[in-house]
Amino acid sequence: MDLYEKIRSLPTQPGVYLYKNAEGVVIYVGKAINLRARVRSYLLESSQADSKTGSLMREAVDLEYILVGNESEALALETNLIKERKPRFNILLKDDKSYPYVKLTMADRFPKVFVTRRLYKDGAAYFGPYFPSNLAYRVVELIHRSFLIPSCKVDLSRYHPRACLQYYIHRCLGPCVQELTTPEIYKSAVRDARMLLEGRHAELERTLTARMMAAAEGEQFEAAAKLRDQISTIHQLQEKQRAATAEQSDDTDVFGYHFEDENLAVNLFHVRSGKIVDRREFFWEDLPELLEAAQPEDSYPPQTTGAPSIPRLSAEWVGDDEPTQREPDETMGAPGLDSETWDTTKPEPQFHPGSVFSSLLKQLYIDQRYVPRTILVPADFDDREALASLLTERTGHRIEIAVPLRGEKRSLVDLAAQNAKQSYIQRFRVLEPTRKAIQEALADALMLPELPRRIECFDISHIQGSETVASMVVWEDGKMNKQSYRKFKVKTVEGVDDFASMREVIARRYRRIMDEIKATGAPGPDSGTWESETARSKEPKTLPSLILVDGGLGQLHAAAEALESLGITTQPLASIAKREEVIYLYGNEEEPVVLDRHSPVLHLVQLIRDESHRFAVGYHRQRRAMRDRESELLNIPGVGQQTRQRLLTHFGSLRDVQQATAESLAAVVPRKTAEAIWKHFHGTQPAG
Repeated sequence: MDLYEKIRSLPTQPGVYLYKNAEGVVIYVGKAINLRARVRSYLLESSQADSKTGSLMREAVDLEYILVGNESEALALETNLIKERKPRFNILLKDDKSYPYVKLTMADRFPKVFVTRRLYKDGAAYFGPYFPSNLAYRVVELIHRSFLIPSCKVDLSRYHPRACLQYYIHRCLGPCVQELTTPEIYKSAVRDARMLLEGRHAELERTLTARMMAAAEGEQFEAAAKLRDQISTIHQLQEKQRAATAEQSDDTDVFGYHFEDENLAVNLFHVRSGKIVDRREFFWEDLPELLEAAQPEDSYPPQTTGAPSIPRLSAEWVGDDEPTQREPDETMGAPGLDSETWDTTKPEPQFHPGSVFSSLLKQLYIDQRYVPRTILVPADFDDREALASLLTERTGHRIEIAVPLRGEKRSLVDLAAQNAKQSYIQRFRVLEPTRKAIQEALADALMLPELPRRIECFDISHIQGSETVASMVVWEDGKMNKQSYRKFKVKTVEGVDDFASMREVIARRYRRIMDEIKATGAPGPDSGTWESETARSKEPKTLPSLILVDGGLGQLHAAAEALESLGITTQPLASIAKREEVIYLYGNEEEPVVLDRHSPVLHLVQLIRDESHRFAVGYHRQRRAMRDRESELLNIPGVGQQTRQRLLTHFGSLRDVQQATAESLAAVVPRKTAEAIWKHFHGTQPAG
């Protein structure tokens, strides 16, 4: 049965359809209330006249479909298939960013607490998401300080001979070493931390107060003081919550967009407690094939910004730094909208924002644990109400997806559109981002607990295991700090073993820093301080914000083993693979960071990686040249190791030995050897 016969024989029930190419690859996924009617529309001559449908039908050779019970099931299945198959004719969510959760590994013998951006069915308890992102890190830091639950990568399924640094700086109960704590004490601390994360502050305060009184009566005054400090922390959290709920309003997500030159920028504002707490950006490039064709039920006019799908022609706000405070009405212009009116007589393809936001919202919110009660979008789309019903059913509370036309909500959409235009300019018109903006983006993408001040990057270089060397380059305060670069000659590794070489170099580098910290009493690796000195003799005596290694998972784990052998278990560590340009974070290897090729964060990481590679290759060539030059003298009859060393010491270099006269050589070595050396370089016997 060919494609057209399959289409004509489709059932009239709700379902999802998948177009495939000649290789059997899914190239488009769609959903329909009536499969036969929806898919047959692709055969119409008017539908195939546009670029998207025409290209799709020329490439498609097969069709598959899945029947479902209703439109909600079709929405969910369509979204899952798009995420799984990534068909090229669908509008895909290319931004891999997600907001952080706090993860409590309840399935472990000794649970730990982490910040994570992915949720799994692994028996752990997840809390969040947190806005802004650094709030999750502050919560985990509070749990470290107050309840001593660790985030380290140490295997707690068995006991170890000694505790790591976190125990000695009072950030961990020490479950890794037998008899430092008991399962009962640790379980009590985990229970308290969970009550804090669940917001059960009153219950937690009562529990801590009872334990404090019992400790005081038993004259365990140090334990009672710790419990008192924990109660004080709970009080502070409660006061902050009361202040936050004084202006409480429903949580809202607000979308705006800017489309120009076949490129699209979308901004998403997260409004919590009446305040914009975070912003998220999405970008799509070269979209004519995906955006020109409207769905048959679409009827939106072409737009260039995040305006609603109605004629709003005034350009009153264009170019203004501050929007006017007058409340807009249904006929006012949207921010960023150019002043010309739409020319509906042009035969050029139209941009239909409804199809974009339909796909975007499905991929963003379906299967998410948390969805705000209100979602504001700048353009309507046909399955908006069906998506709202599905999200309401899944979250257990009413979800509204609205297209505001006036008032305060419209102003929020306008503001998001203005920011989307600025995002477009920075992305596609190549404005140089500020140093702080790059630091913030880097910290967010790589899940760093604070803005990175210093990054140290390592690379290994050799040829077939010979003259193996390593380099360390330093990025500090927005630029490469060449005075802090270091070279390493690998000493303990024989043959080709990049992993062992990386392990040796990392251990050598940070053993010295840890020894200096212990000897001088300098701030520890968790103090968050940094002495910004560049002189070699005054190198900072603490760990960097991030250790970056050039390579894949093997190099990453080798570096982690070296750090763990030194008792360093919370140091941010990452690697970047050359071919895929994927960044692996230690502790989150199953969630590699895939950044857009235009991302300033990726450009910065590539810059640092390429500099470490250049420095390592340069040092390796230098070592190889020295080896070759030194071995050349050893090939001359009568020249051994001692004679070679005497010649190089006297003349300074192999070039000077080559240019020396026979008489000059004879002043250093015997006459017969001097003549042999001169003949080797000049091809004849010396005169005289």
